[in-house]
Amino acid sequence: MSKNNLLHLFEEAFTKDPQKTAFQDLNGNSFSYQDVLELSGQIANLLVREGGQPGDRVAVQVDKTVEAVLLYLGCLRAGLVYLPLNTAYKTGEVEYFLSDATPLFLVCDPAKEVDLKEVADKAGVKKIFNLGSQGTGSLIDAAKEESPEFETLPRKSDDLAAILYTSGTTGRSKGAMLTHENLASNAQTLVKYWAFEENDTLLHALPIFHVHGLFVALHCAFLKANTVIFLPKFDVDTVLKHLPRATVFMGVPTFYVRLLDNPDFGKDTCKNMRLFTAGSAPLLEETFNLFTERTGHVILERYGMSEAGMITSNPYDGKRIAGSVGFPLDNEVRIADEDGNILQDGEIGILEIKGPNVFKGYWKMPEKTASEFRPDGFFITGDMTMKGEDGYYRIVGRAKDLIISGGYNVYPKEIESYLDEMDGILESAVVARPDPDFGEAVVAFIVLDKSKNLTPTDVIEYAKEKLANFKAPKEVTFLDELPRNTMGKVQKNELRHIASGK
Repeated sequence: MSKNNLLHLFEEAFTKDPQKTAFQDLNGNSFSYQDVLELSGQIANLLVREGGQPGDRVAVQVDKTVEAVLLYLGCLRAGLVYLPLNTAYKTGEVEYFLSDATPLFLVCDPAKEVDLKEVADKAGVKKIFNLGSQGTGSLIDAAKEESPEFETLPRKSDDLAAILYTSGTTGRSKGAMLTHENLASNAQTLVKYWAFEENDTLLHALPIFHVHGLFVALHCAFLKANTVIFLPKFDVDTVLKHLPRATVFMGVPTFYVRLLDNPDFGKDTCKNMRLFTAGSAPLLEETFNLFTERTGHVILERYGMSEAGMITSNPYDGKRIAGSVGFPLDNEVRIADEDGNILQDGEIGILEIKGPNVFKGYWKMPEKTASEFRPDGFFITGDMTMKGEDGYYRIVGRAKDLIISGGYNVYPKEIESYLDEMDGILESAVVARPDPDFGEAVVAFIVLDKSKNLTPTDVIEYAKEKLANFKAPKEVTFLDELPRNTMGKVQKNELRHIASGK
């Protein structure tokens, strides 16, 4: 990679035909790749003029707009480290990320700026910019005063490009440090493996604070300078309207379930399509089969994580198997037990990976980083995996308590810590149950103080006040006591059986 900045790779593609349409949004706005270069250059100049130095962090919690993507590209150009935050996070949650990452800049929704100012000041943020859902705000106003000319800074391959926070089993989120090489190597592998060409059009309905929407989808499009139909969010009617113009669509299982619920979705809608991918949560075999029957297309399932981008994928040319995540991409993989002993094919163990896409470590957590890697450099994913006789890999569970609901990672310990603070709750335990729409739903089991008259609705509403809605329990069950083993540990397997009705 020339000069080792991921942006240099994108610039090679952008400058081949700078007048080609890069983005089309629902407001009728169209951005050429020349626009992308100029506007990201203006943003880079602004951030540098305001004191941004290579390696400084830029925390971003904004709605999905083309301008938000240009902010990301501007950060890359200036050697700044991009820190995307879920738009559902409340002020208390954002406070942790700011205090941990100590960003120089915060870019937020105009409606949240007043609430976030206090926590930003406390964390030492130098300046707050805002960026609204229509792509306007103080960031863009200031950037328009800057020159569009900006020479993208050279970076070393192991310099940080982004930090993505993943929830921790202890409740403390971990910042996965992703380098320019991590992101570039994964994007180049996917473009080749999934057969991207210059004439592809990507219909983009994913959020862009997440690996899937920001790095997987957009990086593939950028390496081939594809046109991106950019939707602010997933909406069935809007997707049906624009799908006939697209060739590629990437989604979470929830997207496909909701498309199949619409009787207008079928072969005619998909006649121009060449690739549907699914990830971020398990895809039910029922959904996989119904989609093929209805459209004639076979969804390509793949597997990845914040710490490594995409790790395995079903083949583009070849059989795609429901319930499998295909074959390793640009990784060495192995399946081992908890002690690191390598297991035979057909045995279930923990997937361990090694490769250029694997992250540098956890931000300011050297001990945690060391504990997650084997001495020979393999990263312990924590995902229970099996390699079948057919050579396809299958994720069969998780060694950790991670719940994936609607494509978002949810850790029970974090939710439990908030629930246990609620007046009237003595203790709580959170597990997942299978859900046809979200993949997994968050379920809470509660032991009450009998002197309080709480209802399940009270508990759910309390959780929604404290946490992002996707973390709040979908269902609450009251118990006299939580099931425990002889050591006093809560038996979550038993709770999962209750939650799933088994």
